Amino acid sequence: MWVLLGIISSVLLGIYDLFKKTALDNNVVMPVLFLASLTSALIFLPLILISSGSDQTQAIWYVHPVSAGEHLLIFLKSILVATSWVLSYFALRNLPITIVTPIRASSPLWTLVGAMIIFGERFTPLQWLGILITIASYYLFSLAGRREGISFQKNKWVLFIFIATIAGAGSGLYDKFLISNIERMAVQAWFSIYLIPVLLPVTIIIWYRNRKKNIPFFWRPAIPLIGITLMLSDYSYFYALSFEDSLIAILAVLRRSSVLISFTAGAFLFREINLTRKSVVLAGILIGVFLIILGS
Repeated sequence: MWVLLGIISSVLLGIYDLFKKTALDNNVVMPVLFLASLTSALIFLPLILISSGSDQTQAIWYVHPVSAGEHLLIFLKSILVATSWVLSYFALRNLPITIVTPIRASSPLWTLVGAMIIFGERFTPLQWLGILITIASYYLFSLAGRREGISFQKNKWVLFIFIATIAGAGSGLYDKFLISNIERMAVQAWFSIYLIPVLLPVTIIIWYRNRKKNIPFFWRPAIPLIGITLMLSDYSYFYALSFEDSLIAILAVLRRSSVLISFTAGAFLFREINLTRKSVVLAGILIGVFLIILGS
C-alpha cells in the first residue's frame, strides 16, 4: 500500500513541477512561492478549526492536537523546507527545467549520505557503484550544460539547486522522525500554516521592498494549482510514511521519479534543447540511484 501511495505522490509531484515552471516563466519568484503556499494554508486552516471542536478522530480530514514541543518540531521543518523551496524556485526561474529536474532526482543519494552521517550507516559495494555512476553522470551533465552557456562551477543558480536538493533530502530524513512521533495530518496541516510566517518576511525583504525595480509580478492560474498539487502529493507521501514497514530510502526514490514526468513534459512544453544528451545523463542518474537502493 505504501509503495502505491509513493507512486501517486510521485505523479502529483511531477505535475507540481510543471505548474511551478509555468507560473515562474518570466515572472518574479517570491510572490509566486508565497501565494502558492498560502493556498495550502487556507485549505488546512478550516480543517484545524473544525477539528478543534470535533470528536471524529478517524476522519481523513481530522487534525489531531499537538503539544507545544511538537509545534516547535513542525516549525523547524517549515524553516528547512522554506529554505529548499526558495533556492529551488530561484533556480527553476533561471534555469531550464531539463537542467533542474535531473539534479533534483539525485535527492535519494543525499538522503543515504545523511543516513550514513546521522545513523552511522555504511555503503555497500553496490551502493558505491551507484554513487560513482551518479557522480560521472553529473560530470557529463556539466558538459551538456556548457552547450547552453551554463557553467556548473560558476553558475549560482546551479549552486542554488544543489543546496536545495540537499536541504530537501534533509527534510526527507526529518519527515520520517516527525511521522514516527506526530500524527501525519497534524504535521502536514501545521507545516503548511507555519510556512506563511516563515515566507512572509523573506517575500517582503527580497521582493516587496524592491518591487518597482524588479520585473512585475503576473498572476497566473497555475499559482494556486502549485499549492493544491503539492498538498495532495504530500498527503500521499505522509500517509505512506505512516506505515511501520515503509522505507524512507525507497519512498525517496519513488518520489523523485517524478522527474520522468516533469522532464519529458517540460521538454516539449518549453521547447528546450540538447534533450538527447540530457536524457542519457538523466538515465545515468536514475540508474545510479537505483543501484544505491538495490544495495540497501
